[in-house]
Amino acid sequence: MQQFPIPSVIQRFSQQFKQAGFSLYIVGGAVRDHLLGIDNEDFDFTTDAKPEEVMSLFKAVIPTGIDHGTVTVRYEKHSFEVTTFRSEGSYQDGRHPSSVTFITNLEEDLKRRDFTINAFAVDLNDSKIIDLCGGKEDLKHRIIRAIGIPEERFEEDGLRILRACRFAGKLNFIIEEDTLKAMHTCRENLRKVSSERIREELFRLVLSDHPEVGLNYMRECGILQIILPELAAGDQIDQRGMHHEDVLSHAISTCQASVALSDRLEVRLAALFHDIGKSEVMEEGEERNTFYNHDLVGEKLTIKVLRRLKASNEQIRLVSLLVRHHMFSYQSNWSDSAVRRFLTRVGKEHVGMLFSLRIADQIAIHGKADIRLLEELEERVKGILDAQDALSIKDLAVNGNDLMKAGIPKGKQLGGTLDYLLETVLDDPAQNKKEQLLEIAKNYQSLSTFTS
Repeated sequence: MQQFPIPSVIQRFSQQFKQAGFSLYIVGGAVRDHLLGIDNEDFDFTTDAKPEEVMSLFKAVIPTGIDHGTVTVRYEKHSFEVTTFRSEGSYQDGRHPSSVTFITNLEEDLKRRDFTINAFAVDLNDSKIIDLCGGKEDLKHRIIRAIGIPEERFEEDGLRILRACRFAGKLNFIIEEDTLKAMHTCRENLRKVSSERIREELFRLVLSDHPEVGLNYMRECGILQIILPELAAGDQIDQRGMHHEDVLSHAISTCQASVALSDRLEVRLAALFHDIGKSEVMEEGEERNTFYNHDLVGEKLTIKVLRRLKASNEQIRLVSLLVRHHMFSYQSNWSDSAVRRFLTRVGKEHVGMLFSLRIADQIAIHGKADIRLLEELEERVKGILDAQDALSIKDLAVNGNDLMKAGIPKGKQLGGTLDYLLETVLDDPAQNKKEQLLEIAKNYQSLSTFTS
């Protein structure tokens, strides 16, 4: 029987349970990933000890989910989540069990889990891997299969439908036919799941090695329409021209292409959402359809989607910015001031992410990317950054206080003057000297007063 390599800290941890007369098992993803040859040091445990008995064994225990039998033990600078064997009552709201009963039977505990490949356990007394649900066979055939009757598993917790897609993306596995049918049948249960839980699974899918696999399963079983209807609206919208895929398929392909280019969540989300505005602005043409201003509409839709998912403000800002600017069209005849204005619009710290998005977009369209112009722009950007040219108001040699001392009143006039000075130095960086800018500001103020 195959054995699991148990780290020494876990051996010591398990001794605390054994000496008190309790059993302790490693369960879930760490065991699955070991069998697949994937590194995973995120260990979860199950035990026949009740939560209060676990708490009595250790000095530092956090009751993270004590109503459901889960506590987090701080042990030798590690945090270990320990859950008591349990069976669950009916899930009347599709999210939470109506009751939780603590049991002493490992088999019943494993049978309440979601998928066969997540129902492994390791006996910490002898290191043996326990497989009571046929998980090893499904791993061998690269299959995701719900335990027992799939509809029952998805009625218990609708998020499991999305989790199946996420595991398919993480592992590049096939979802078993009956499980996939049940995902489609039970898809409305996802509406009962909190935005936060959906966001975490979706973001983990986007960050997986094969997001295309999981996203296409979401499309196939109808949950994309529930979770991301704005994205699903691109399904079967023909683009023609240089595009060989509909809008939705291209978005999924671009997300997949971004995997090799960036591990940033924001880049991968922008790749998925970059054309999300096309379904709202499409105009049919004889040779190709057009999508004018889809970048501007896409920015607004991206903000809407990410707010609904309760993403962080910084995530919303970055992803929507990338979507807004993904249509930039650099040419070699751009002046240096045009490059500086590009940097001002995009933000110098975001240029690399925007380039990754552009390359992913081209790969999805053509199968490869012609990056010669991007390399040229990158070199020009580097020269401007090395020269430390002013790219924002905070880079100016004067600030608002300097202008107010020079007699320019606070308010709109002050803000307008600073904007004018920035435009001046974007055209000619040599003007970014305090004395010159103060003189330019006074002249601008005089002209503004005269024309008003």
